Amino acid sequence: MSRKISVVINTFDSEGVIERALESVRWADEILICDMHSRDKTVEIAKKFKAKVVYHEQVSFVELARNFAISKASGEWILILDPDEEVPSGLAERLQEIVVGEEPDVTCVVIPRKNIIFGKWVKAANWWPDYNIRFFKKGKVTWENKIHRPPQVTGEKMTLPATEQLGIKHYHYSSISQFIRRMDRYTDVQAKELKESGYQFKWSDLVFKPLSEFLGRYFANRGFEDGLHGLALCLLQAVSFLVVYLKLWETEKFAEEDIRWPDIQEVSRKAGKEIVYWFKYANLSPNPLKRLAQRARNKFF
Repeated sequence: MSRKISVVINTFDSEGVIERALESVRWADEILICDMHSRDKTVEIAKKFKAKVVYHEQVSFVELARNFAISKASGEWILILDPDEEVPSGLAERLQEIVVGEEPDVTCVVIPRKNIIFGKWVKAANWWPDYNIRFFKKGKVTWENKIHRPPQVTGEKMTLPATEQLGIKHYHYSSISQFIRRMDRYTDVQAKELKESGYQFKWSDLVFKPLSEFLGRYFANRGFEDGLHGLALCLLQAVSFLVVYLKLWETEKFAEEDIRWPDIQEVSRKAGKEIVYWFKYANLSPNPLKRLAQRARNKFF
């Protein structure tokens, strides 16, 4: 195995975005496309960039095919890229510096990601720096067959600074319809995993799970700083949580459950209390220490 960099991209019907990704990694020693039998021109475009193409059966989320794709790469170092992502020149230069031995003990690199959603770079609500393990020595990082789980790592990590020049540029959701299509696919998997873990559905999940997701993103993680984009995304994320738990209920064949008026009152009281608390928290100082003091004061007084 030679000391070189392989870029690994899993694809399916990616002709609309793949060329931008490929153009940004022309500097790599090898580009490997793991395609799930695309019906469009994805493979044709990849071959124009002299990419090596292997095939994998179609799966519902990328982690199921990622380890296979990595196994087919020949480089000592692997860069994982999605077809709707782009590597800026500053990041490309930094990764090549790491490979030549500046950090001999490092086995993987944690890279920030710049998410472009509905045409805007979204920075709040946990969208930035959105760190991901994407660059590593082959054999040192493996993914579980579960959706959106961090990989298992052997060895020492390096975390790059959260700067625009070093962030993978991710052209994420471009429309509401795209968000909803992906949400439908991902929530199928998430509901199944909850079911398999033994989680017991409760009707109050339909209130508290989406509410907690919205309040956490919009207030605790200051999603309001991204204006209307922030509000829309926090609401959409909350809806996705609602759908997960509705689908969990569906796996129980829509089992009937009585909801008593006192229970509704109690759930409403708790939800209202949380909303009021976070409305207070929204006006907190961006300084972490001051924010902690203000949060404690709001909570207890």
